[in-house]
Amino acid sequence: MTLKDNRVGFIGCGKVGRTLARALARCGYDVCAAFSRGGAAVDSFIGEIPSARRYADAQRLVDDCDFIWLTVADDAIGPVADSLRWSSRHKVVHCSGATEIEVLHKVVQDGGTIGGFHPLQMFTNPQVALKGLPGCTVGIEAQGGFHGELEQLALQLRCTPFRIPPGTRALYHASAYYVGPFLIALLSEAATLWRAFGATERQALDALLPLLSGTVAAVQDAGLARGMGGCVARGDVGTVQRHLQALGGFDPAMQARYRQLALRTVPLGIERGTLAPDLADRIEEILQSRHGSAET
Repeated sequence: MTLKDNRVGFIGCGKVGRTLARALARCGYDVCAAFSRGGAAVDSFIGEIPSARRYADAQRLVDDCDFIWLTVADDAIGPVADSLRWSSRHKVVHCSGATEIEVLHKVVQDGGTIGGFHPLQMFTNPQVALKGLPGCTVGIEAQGGFHGELEQLALQLRCTPFRIPPGTRALYHASAYYVGPFLIALLSEAATLWRAFGATERQALDALLPLLSGTVAAVQDAGLARGMGGCVARGDVGTVQRHLQALGGFDPAMQARYRQLALRTVPLGIERGTLAPDLADRIEEILQSRHGSAET
């Protein structure tokens, strides 16, 4: 019996659940059941997956299905799993990046099989997330042969499976924040600077997002160090000083963040071969000095 022969049910009908349910249905999986405490969420789920039946009780869904997805909030995964009765036919996955699969211990105690299936993707809009699934990495952890089944599932979704070693999920998930929410926070800060000279957020994004795309393309082509550009990598001391002076007059907190981030580009500039050791020392001295912005 393959995973495609299983009756698939979703407990939790938010953006992650809706996205994955549609992806599974497109691949021929029998997505037949949905439960959520929020009525509007189930309405959206059923509207997108006509084959799915609305359940008013999570235990009845579990009793009727074999392959269960717990797409609930991270902190709710353990309590929900603990509140239900499972059996040896059940295969249960959660989609949290940071939560260890041991949180599903009640499933194991009842004889079932557990796993984690975490697409490395932003899920703010199910339509956008569905388009972005192909090509994304899926962090997978599971018991025994279930791991291989989840890997095959990831490949069927045209994703890249990646085995997450036990006990490392929080580090794995934290890494994603550097190129997800933290990146958006930095874009927001950059847009704030654009507004200072009269631009709108839309104008800022229209200007900065192509630069971001070019940065990603450079790293894809040459790797981290050789894809690094900018004034630090060039050893342009004067530009670093001007940045610090301008930011210090605009927002000292932003200047402090600039110092921290710029310091982290120094080793990459050295590795790239364009930042000479003496200029690297000079730039580090300026960035670490409280008065660096005033130096000439």
